[in-house]
Amino acid sequence: MEKALAGMKILDLTQFEAGTSCTEMLAWLGAEVIKVEPPRMGEQGRWMVTEQPGVDSHYFILLNANKRSITLNLKSDRGKQMFLELVKQVDVLAENYSLGTLESFGLGYDYLREVNPRLIYLTIKGFGTYGPYSKFKSFDMIAQAAGGAMSLTGFPGSPPLKPGPTIGDTGTGIHAACGVLAAYIQRQRTGRGQKVEVAMQEAVFNFVRVPMMDTYITHQPTPRRGNRLGGGAVGDIFRCAPGGPNDYVYMLCTTPEMWQSLCNIIGHPEVPEDPRFKDRKEREKYIEELTKLIESWTMQHSKHEVMKIMGEAGVPCGAVLDSVELLNDPHLKARGMVVTVDHPVRGRFTMPGCPVKLEDSPAEVRSAPLLGQHNAEVYSEMLGLTNSDLEELKQQGVI
Repeated sequence: MEKALAGMKILDLTQFEAGTSCTEMLAWLGAEVIKVEPPRMGEQGRWMVTEQPGVDSHYFILLNANKRSITLNLKSDRGKQMFLELVKQVDVLAENYSLGTLESFGLGYDYLREVNPRLIYLTIKGFGTYGPYSKFKSFDMIAQAAGGAMSLTGFPGSPPLKPGPTIGDTGTGIHAACGVLAAYIQRQRTGRGQKVEVAMQEAVFNFVRVPMMDTYITHQPTPRRGNRLGGGAVGDIFRCAPGGPNDYVYMLCTTPEMWQSLCNIIGHPEVPEDPRFKDRKEREKYIEELTKLIESWTMQHSKHEVMKIMGEAGVPCGAVLDSVELLNDPHLKARGMVVTVDHPVRGRFTMPGCPVKLEDSPAEVRSAPLLGQHNAEVYSEMLGLTNSDLEELKQQGVI
């Protein structure tokens, strides 16, 4: 069955995570993504964090599924010529280089849109291409700090804490994919391409819009609350058996019905009528006593048992799953979110799949490419080059 984005062709100059997560999402959904990498070493993510010299890193494999790889030296005159011929034939160019990098090669957006007026040019930067911070470099944790996530994360009185998920990187990538799709749809009406810009700081800032509600009420910074929701709702983590570092569940009761169901399950149906726990504001005063009461029950069960019992009773509850448990989770496997692919060097490799489920075109996950794996087929298809042409270009250091 034809994929949703079949026919969309992308030149992918992205590196590390913020850009590669965007193009991977588009590749999962059916776009043809051609990753353009420097000859010999390739994208830095291939080798900077690998535990086996000469073998592509898990980091790279996790972020470049479903793509094709070609090598091309954009600093060479012949490489630039070939690149411009490729640009004429694609719908999207994606890059997340430091500000001014492509411009220094003479390949900035203002020039490329003359080469291909229908080109959608995606640029991802830490702080955007304009504004007081635009020249500053960024990584995920920099964006999490400057975007507000760290100020909200941690316990009262503790220093700010970096959230574990890379919302500054992959969060930016998902925002960027949304922007590319919007520009692609608009081009169907106008026939014109455009520049799509996403700043990592702004993507993180978008994620913190709801926690900022306190500021509108108190006119003060939103405080760190740890795992507790606040506002008198029963929302926190609770220890489970056997008491390991990740043997916890998170439970959240936002309605009286949920609260009563939880109390029934733990064997204390009278608790909702207790003056200390009946009113939302009063519950906050006695939250430690309430936690001990709930944990007296949860510590008798595993986190998986608690999640099942509470979930079946209509009480929102999630076991705190670690990375090993996630890769082996039967629910994620049943939904195709955990998949196993065949990597040419590492062999069988289990990884997260595509989180977007399309009924008419389900995503298929293919292994990330080796460096330059698709030179022959891409350059033959798009530029008409022969094997002898490619060998000559390789000897010249162009590919």
